[in-house]
Amino acid sequence: MGRGAGFVPMISLILALTACGGPSGGGTAREAAGAIQSQYQDMESFSAQVQLTADYGQRVYTFDLTAEGDGEETVLTLTQPDLVAGVTARMDGEDNVLEYDGLILETGPLDEEGLSPLSAVPVMLEVAGEGYITECLWAEENVLQVRLGDPERVSGQGREILLWFAADTGALTQGEIWSDGVRVIQCEYTDFTKQ
Repeated sequence: MGRGAGFVPMISLILALTACGGPSGGGTAREAAGAIQSQYQDMESFSAQVQLTADYGQRVYTFDLTAEGDGEETVLTLTQPDLVAGVTARMDGEDNVLEYDGLILETGPLDEEGLSPLSAVPVMLEVAGEGYITECLWAEENVLQVRLGDPERVSGQGREILLWFAADTGALTQGEIWSDGVRVIQCEYTDFTKQ
């Protein structure tokens, strides 16, 4: 995962946490968001099963994949649909490589920043550790919802990311990427583990 200037994410985190409220006005959502963000900053590796839906407006693609990362490289292997099962993407922050007997999987960018379905998982994980928290709340008893975005923009402008975490483990359970108020990526995570 890429690292920005070390002090900027921490200042952003401290300032943003004041926008987070707990289930009954207390600081529990704020504290949980801070603790979870620290876990993702320190994360050395992860693995998960992901069901990913990419919405291009006129076209919608759904993929099942396995995702693994070691801090240097993220490896995504498609398991569904059968036509593309086995296609593997290797991303290291600089080069992105698709592998599978010469098969090329191209769906096109989802936003102006070049977001693709296969880059969505690494983007979500990087933002989980380094993003600016604009809102956090309890979605359910043990599920923390965190909205991350650009503090200089109004909600609904540019890229915003919503992430849901199991509060007891910090495991990512769901994520969405929004571009100018339109959801372009939805991910359901299962068997998420991190170290």
